[in-house]
Amino acid sequence: MKETKITRIVLLTAASLAMVLLLSGIAAAQNKIQGVINGRNGPSMTVQTQDMGNVVVVLNDGTEVEDVSGVFHARRKQMGVTVLVPGLQVQVQGSYNAQNQLVADRVTFNGKNLQTATDIQAGVAPVEQQQQEQQQQLAQQQEQLEVQQAKLQQEQAAEAADAAKIAANKAAIAAVNKRFGELGDYNIWDEATVLFGNGKVAVDPQYQPQLLALCQKAKTVTGYVIQVKGYASAVGSAALNQKLSQERAANVTDFLEQSCGIPLTNVLAPGAMGTSRQVAPDTTAEGQAENRRVVVRVLQNKGIAGT
Repeated sequence: MKETKITRIVLLTAASLAMVLLLSGIAAAQNKIQGVINGRNGPSMTVQTQDMGNVVVVLNDGTEVEDVSGVFHARRKQMGVTVLVPGLQVQVQGSYNAQNQLVADRVTFNGKNLQTATDIQAGVAPVEQQQQEQQQQLAQQQEQLEVQQAKLQQEQAAEAADAAKIAANKAAIAAVNKRFGELGDYNIWDEATVLFGNGKVAVDPQYQPQLLALCQKAKTVTGYVIQVKGYASAVGSAALNQKLSQERAANVTDFLEQSCGIPLTNVLAPGAMGTSRQVAPDTTAEGQAENRRVVVRVLQNKGIAGT
């Protein structure tokens, strides 16, 4: 009886040790990197890290994408892979395949960093809304100046500084927008434009054959990505136009996925361009109609094309 009890203890100890070794092996197989996304090529992306340089990360249907915000990452939100745009700082956990690519099991990021990366990617920021807010602030400052005349020169200097910041912000946004618009790192294989009625966001059926043909061509391009940018005419408030351009781009993206069979891993996050890059004067109904649009482009990284 005593020997049987000793034997059981030995077996339990061995089983526990084997479990610890198994769990250690699983943990060792997982790898983590942290850096900034600097490229998207089809269902993969490149992450620039400080210690390892560029790391190719493979995305798939099983990849979990989470927005971890708040103190101690208390708030977590599941996101789609389309939010993984160049300029976003991420942490990737996964394992390396035979090609030394990190197959991502989980990608996490902070929501504030996503907003910054999205603004850079779309090449536009809500400048008009900022101007409206600053105008309200200037009006309040003016009322204070009427009561406190002694501070007039100081307030005027502050106002001039604010104006300089606005001008600098406009110049920076214009430079980013021009750089992204030229698409220096990509070849453009095909392009389609979808127009919308005033205040409308649904995709008109007349444009569906054009989008289907574009998607068929895209599938023949190695490592393709599809860029979707929504625009609005300069009629109405800046906030409404920003919302309309976002919803138009999102609806076109839904059609590409659901009706054309384009995986979201091959689609850059829909860009809400608002009233930037007007292609026609908004002083006529015809010009306004041309500005209410979504532009869809099939892109291929020049590194893949060898150009």
